[in-house]
Amino acid sequence: MTYSKNMMLKLGLGAAIGAALVLSASVAQAGECPAGKMKAGVRASGETMPKDVSDDVLSSLNLGQQIEGLGDRSLRFRKLVIQPGGVVPWHDHTDRPALILTESGEITEFRSDCSVGIVHKAGDISTEGKGLMHWWKNEGKEPAVLYAADVKRDE
Repeated sequence: MTYSKNMMLKLGLGAAIGAALVLSASVAQAGECPAGKMKAGVRASGETMPKDVSDDVLSSLNLGQQIEGLGDRSLRFRKLVIQPGGVVPWHDHTDRPALILTESGEITEFRSDCSVGIVHKAGDISTEGKGLMHWWKNEGKEPAVLYAADVKRDE
């Protein structure tokens, strides 16, 4: 069977579009709860004690000095290193929104609204907001390094 040059171009273009769709679908799903696995309140608790994790505040800023009405809040930037087998215990983000960047390694998140663990790999960003409760575990063989920016109530 022979194909015309035009047919070969169409087949090549179709293959390229198909590959791009597969790649974009997998990228969109990276670090997210898989379709069909989300359900409110599916997990009500998790590990309660930290294990083999360091949590260092690299910087913080009193938001009350920056934005009127936020006098009891700070924006902080932290570095967490979770060793293999290490745990960031169950916690609530109702009053503490955060963005978490996985810088290296990988870590599994167990969320209150997802029936399976979510693996976060280097480059993934997790968005944590009102109503989220979760915990994290390093199920890999190398340390996971995370950077966290969050707004917290001053004690």
